[in-house]
Amino acid sequence: MNRVFITGIGTVNPAGNNAEEFNSNLKNGRCCLSEFICDDAEFPIKVCGSASRFKAEDYFSKKELRRMDRFVQFAAAAAEEAILDSKLDIKEISPFRSGVILGVGFGGLPHTEKEHIGYIERGNKAVSASFIPAMVPNMASAVIAMKTGFKGSDFSIASACASSTNAIGEAYRKIKDGYLDVCICGGSESTLTGFCLSAFGNMKALTKAYDPMKASIPFDVNRSGFVLGEGAGILVLESEKHALERNAKIYAEICGYGSSCDAFHVTMPDPSAEAICYAIKSALSEAGISENEIDYINAHGTSTHFNDLTEAKAIRTVFADHTKDIAINSTKSITGHLLGGAGAVECCAVALQMHNGYIHPTCGTETIDSECDLNVVLHNSVEQKINAALSLSLGFGGHNGVLCLKNPATIHQ
Repeated sequence: MNRVFITGIGTVNPAGNNAEEFNSNLKNGRCCLSEFICDDAEFPIKVCGSASRFKAEDYFSKKELRRMDRFVQFAAAAAEEAILDSKLDIKEISPFRSGVILGVGFGGLPHTEKEHIGYIERGNKAVSASFIPAMVPNMASAVIAMKTGFKGSDFSIASACASSTNAIGEAYRKIKDGYLDVCICGGSESTLTGFCLSAFGNMKALTKAYDPMKASIPFDVNRSGFVLGEGAGILVLESEKHALERNAKIYAEICGYGSSCDAFHVTMPDPSAEAICYAIKSALSEAGISENEIDYINAHGTSTHFNDLTEAKAIRTVFADHTKDIAINSTKSITGHLLGGAGAVECCAVALQMHNGYIHPTCGTETIDSECDLNVVLHNSVEQKINAALSLSLGFGGHNGVLCLKNPATIHQ
């Protein structure tokens, strides 16, 4: 079995157009949510997590953009950054030993809305011939494969908010089990439309808070729903042999992955937390790490009532008395909830914090709900070496994904 290392990071999200900006905003505890701009003054959702500074024309030609929904643009731009960061020479590696695995929850929703309006108003000839390649969820991984020439495993995973955590986990397994040497993995999503926000809002999932600084407040007694965001997180994973032979920079080792399903309800997590506990224990078991060795957890932390309660229960059940010693934060307090891209951006956050020796605060959260009794980092980052960490993702439909990461200081080169 091969060890698997993170050697490159790329991201586009509300807290940064690249990993350097993202790391700075995390460390400084800067909430990057903003007002949702809508023509309807009565629209009830006021806050979003927009990657508004991203300029697609800096990366792609006009011809390319006609066939690219925004989620594809995010993924391809972040992948370019991750590859450059890794210093991987893609011309020197075997194309069939290199793959692309991404998580995408919705696919090209903005394109779908636009083309459907055209069809309703003007008929079939108004529908663009480029609509399908712009919309299908697998196109993000396909575009990255075409740009890199990677011809190994290439596919997309859809498991709602756990999509990109599952994608990273499956990429890890492909390398661990010897099928690939290199894999570009992660996830992307862009659904910031009035249509999508209306749907989430009508199911009572979104906060109606006005103040972006007080909208996404995971584990707070006053939390009132999540904030919808957009963006992508992309990692370059390599086998130990491949990374060490080229003296690659190593952010972290992925050493365990757990997945499960609640099999309970389409939106609400199982209050018993049984399946989440199973996924956490599976990741720890594969990593060969005991519960007492985990010193940091990046929680799913959506700021919704039932998710935060159930996730806190799972953490307390698995870690028992050690729970009080585990630093907890939620990156969604800074970026909002990126749906299919959330787990990947949060895994990037874990790797960046591990590499730079700090834990970012859960912005806006002030008073921890007594039923969410966790050691949540508040107000300011704390300087701390992270030896072993978990990243948790819980998706609609009961999909759970857990990644276990170790500090590269434990790697003997």
